[in-house]
Amino acid sequence: MAGNFEELNCWKECYNLKVYLKENVLIKLPKNEKFELYSQILRAARSSTANIAEGWGSYHYKENINFLRYSRGSVSEILDHSVEAKDCDYINLETLKEIRLQVEKCIQLINGYIRYLSNKNDEK
Repeated sequence: MAGNFEELNCWKECYNLKVYLKENVLIKLPKNEKFELYSQILRAARSSTANIAEGWGSYHYKENINFLRYSRGSVSEILDHSVEAKDCDYINLETLKEIRLQVEKCIQLINGYIRYLSNKNDEK
């Protein structure tokens, strides 16, 4: 088990996605989206890492898994908002493709951690 949530691969990948969004998407959104799409993307990105951290701190397998599910939902929400950004021509297709790849990796790692915790819980 990791000594800190920052050592978890799923947290690291979600953090990388958050940084990518800040550097490649949020800066491209127009001012009129500041309190709409901008805010939604930023909140979902922050939620993806925050829920992993909060679950890690709970020290109970089932509760941790629930927080991981919330994180997975936030990552999926990021993809939805990114599709919207592409549809509005705020980002290009290449940026959306990169986000899709990162989202898929985040979800795979979160699912893997959920499986790990489920197996640990079954061993109890």
